[in-house]
Amino acid sequence: MSAHRARAARANTSWTIEGVLGMMDKSAQDFHTLTADLEHIKYTAVVKDTSTETGHIFVRRDEKMRIEIEKPDLRTILRTGDSLFIYNPKINRVEEYDLGKNRSLVDQYVRLGFGTKGEDIKKSFLVAVLGEEELDHKRTVMLELTPKSDQVRNQITKIQMWMDEASWLPIQQKFFEAGSGDYVLSHYTNVMKNLKINDAKFKQDWPKSVRRVKPRA
Repeated sequence: MSAHRARAARANTSWTIEGVLGMMDKSAQDFHTLTADLEHIKYTAVVKDTSTETGHIFVRRDEKMRIEIEKPDLRTILRTGDSLFIYNPKINRVEEYDLGKNRSLVDQYVRLGFGTKGEDIKKSFLVAVLGEEELDHKRTVMLELTPKSDQVRNQITKIQMWMDEASWLPIQQKFFEAGSGDYVLSHYTNVMKNLKINDAKFKQDWPKSVRRVKPRA
């Protein structure tokens, strides 16, 4: 694990669920864009293996998101509306997905905390406040979210999210996968809110020669 991991949570916090969700509501009201550096850690329990990717994330309120993975291998994940693309330049291939009826479900995860209203979180999750932690020299409130949907819980049993008390944006999210002990941890640094992101950032900018495939979602 990286050195930036948090100090132990302090359970004796004065924050309530309603208080935290209220602050997230205020932050969501003027949320337009977000940019950040991203560290994405995948832990596989059965082989006790941890793999790490690093890159950048760009989020815009009008249902646009781009993740540029730089290390260890280049990869781009682009979401615009109902469309999701995963581009792998190493093999010159792009996977195309139509989110369709799964659109709102996907939004719960790929944009969780980035301009998310407190009422929307309460609709989809049981919410608990675990305490406060210092993470990246910032004071954070740690939330635990348990999906209300049985279908979702069959995939993700719970999510932990560290909210920066200054910006009320997530610094870190941890997704626990059902039945395996595996988890995915996303850690954000250099988080900037409401910088202008040009439309070009959300274009399909891969080569015309790219091989397009449409896997089953």
